[in-house]
Amino acid sequence: MKHGNMKIAYLDCFSGISGDMCLGALVDAGVPLTKLFQELKKIPVSGYTLSVRSVRRNRMKAKKVTVTVKKSRKKTSLRRWKDIEKIVRTSSLAPDIKKKGLRVYKKIIKAESSVHGSNFRGVHLHELGAVDCLVDIFGTIIGFQMLGVEKVYSSAINLGTGSILSEHGFLPVPAPATVEILKNVPVYSNGVAAELTTPTGAALVHALSSAFSSMPEMSIQQIGIGAGSTDFSEWPNILRIFIGEEETYCSGANLETVTIIETNIDDMNPQIFEHVIDMLYKAGALDVALTQVIMKKGRPGVIITVISDDIRKGALMDILLKETSTIGLRFYKAQRKVLSRKIREVSTDFGTFRIKTAGAGGIRKITPEYEDMRKIAEKKGIPLIDLLKKIKLPE
Repeated sequence: MKHGNMKIAYLDCFSGISGDMCLGALVDAGVPLTKLFQELKKIPVSGYTLSVRSVRRNRMKAKKVTVTVKKSRKKTSLRRWKDIEKIVRTSSLAPDIKKKGLRVYKKIIKAESSVHGSNFRGVHLHELGAVDCLVDIFGTIIGFQMLGVEKVYSSAINLGTGSILSEHGFLPVPAPATVEILKNVPVYSNGVAAELTTPTGAALVHALSSAFSSMPEMSIQQIGIGAGSTDFSEWPNILRIFIGEEETYCSGANLETVTIIETNIDDMNPQIFEHVIDMLYKAGALDVALTQVIMKKGRPGVIITVISDDIRKGALMDILLKETSTIGLRFYKAQRKVLSRKIREVSTDFGTFRIKTAGAGGIRKITPEYEDMRKIAEKKGIPLIDLLKKIKLPE
């Protein structure tokens, strides 16, 4: 029986992502602007206002949130890590919001440090150090909390193309800091020649998203559409946020999107498989399996199947192509349900060993770690099969 119990959000970044697009989409999805502003006032920065208006982006209706800084506002330094950290930590925001916001800022500053070859604490933010950046980051985090979102997923991210004018002159799109932030995240370039994803948007989506995949199975309850600053004539410059309940078949189990990598092999010394499997696990494979099959001309063969996450799939494919006799691979997306797992040590009359506990929704499974059991059996001179029968696992 299906139970939709976790509220999730899915970011459709087909036209990239920026801080103001996030805010606009969240307000459009139901976040009251006045309540959002009240929460943001917990940060000791004043002299700005928030406004929202309905706009059209390539004939699509969207919300545009604007941060207006008053000319008379007393300047507050928001350009170095120590200044940002001090302001956030002295705010009256909830601890988890402070933590998430600083994590987003840290990604931006680390990227700028890497791009410019500067010390982390010495990086001086320019366009990214202003009040509107602070509002975009913390407004987005607060907005998700107001809507009760527990987990965020995202599509692959459209970066755009071309060049932009910055304080340092012309820069290629995507901006160097954006690329640095989005390492190991699925991205592409399509559509108009413009910057579609900003460093702030990149940092937000990277820090807040649990996975980058196609839309998970969900019951959509709210849709928010946030507008980018530019209205392109043939391209809707918008960010869509879908909010609803994740559909699960076991309450509490985690839904994950994985990549399945497979290849058929019929002309390799089977002794090599052990070496390849060991390399795959060391490179981060979630699971590896061998299946015996009969191939063309009646030749016996083996299908090697690797389960990977999005980040490591490229490295795992390289291993298969370099370390086996295959000349091609197939790969595809799949979803899997996994119970929450925890490994801990227990002490018994036979010695100390690790056990794996997995469970969710009334399901509970406890298994001893095989390698620990094997070592104890060798040390005690007990047949492994007998040891497994005698071990009493904790409830």
